[in-house]
Amino acid sequence: MKLKLSAAAALLAVFLPLAAHADLPGSHPEYLHALTDLRDARWNLEHRPGNAAVSAGEDTAIVEIDRAIDEVKHAAVEDGKNLYVHPQEDARLNNAGRLHHAVELLEKARNDLAREEDNPEARSLKHRAVEHVERAIEGAKQALRSAEKGM
Repeated sequence: MKLKLSAAAALLAVFLPLAAHADLPGSHPEYLHALTDLRDARWNLEHRPGNAAVSAGEDTAIVEIDRAIDEVKHAAVEDGKNLYVHPQEDARLNNAGRLHHAVELLEKARNDLAREEDNPEARSLKHRAVEHVERAIEGAKQALRSAEKGM
């Protein structure tokens, strides 16, 4: 019985540190965080729509977010990430309003994606994702400017 407990404790000691990094097998773990932030930003834009003046910017941002999510998913798969892992969003609710929050999330996703990528197969996917996120940020900021003018 003591031998079984000792063996179990030894296995736990060996595998527990590995389990902590199970969702981060590649050299670019930020893909999963960026996906979470992109999905949350999209939710803020799609499920809390503004008026007609705001809609054009929101629509642009949503289309670009969808494109960025597609590119990030491909890059994450190339980098060996588990797409079923959904970490909590990194951005905090410091700014009032859904558009401010969407911009904050998109900027956080851009920062996560802008980190160095060592995997050549994922590099071009990552760069295209960053371009889509940049356009999504501009669309969300356009919606924000329109919303502020309407107030």
